[in-house]
Amino acid sequence: MELERILHKHGFGTRKGCRAIVRQGRVTVNGAPCADPFADFATAGLVFTVDGVAWPYREFATLMLYKPVDYECSRKPKHHPGVLTLLPAPLRERDVQPIGRLDEDTTGLLLITDDGRLNHVLSSPKHKAAKIYLATTKHPVDAAQINSLLAGVVLHDDPLPVRAAAAEVVGENLLRLTLTEGKYHQVKRMVAAAGNRVEALHRAALGELTLPQDMQPGEWRWLEAADFAKLGLEEKRP
Repeated sequence: MELERILHKHGFGTRKGCRAIVRQGRVTVNGAPCADPFADFATAGLVFTVDGVAWPYREFATLMLYKPVDYECSRKPKHHPGVLTLLPAPLRERDVQPIGRLDEDTTGLLLITDDGRLNHVLSSPKHKAAKIYLATTKHPVDAAQINSLLAGVVLHDDPLPVRAAAAEVVGENLLRLTLTEGKYHQVKRMVAAAGNRVEALHRAALGELTLPQDMQPGEWRWLEAADFAKLGLEEKRP
């Protein structure tokens, strides 16, 4: 693929603007400077830099973000900054969007992509991706509440009971809850229906995918092949 097209695909501006970036000597490819915007490169394993910042070639941009509190997952946030403002401008230019949503006061693992097919698969109830949350509750969690969550609680807008795939006490006021659905405010509403209240909420995992221990709120990183496997998507590759 021509270098100009690579830069354009990765959100570095118009084709004309990308040609200018290359001719200004601001780009290296696999460690070597390149001033020819029409130079052709194999994309497999390719890493280029713009102004000293390294970018791996990605057919689709798929990444994980450690969502902080007081950020909205909407592309048109109303009351707080949007999570996309935490990403570099080239990624935003690729028209990435969150896969599902976390409430503005919820923290934790959020996936973001410009791959529409992947977004559909992971958002679909058919995929049944396990979403694991840690909920800090107002009152101590007891066995009766756990039993209610596992047996199923009735939400005001749904006559059918909604069940947790797993629920366990991990602290006096800390509940670990696993869901395979994605209803609006589901964790908070289920906990309320079981007789308690969520004071803070953190998404710890999607399937077997967790946030790296050294990752801080507001940070992001690319998803790699091993990460896709943890989501039950072995056929996907970065």
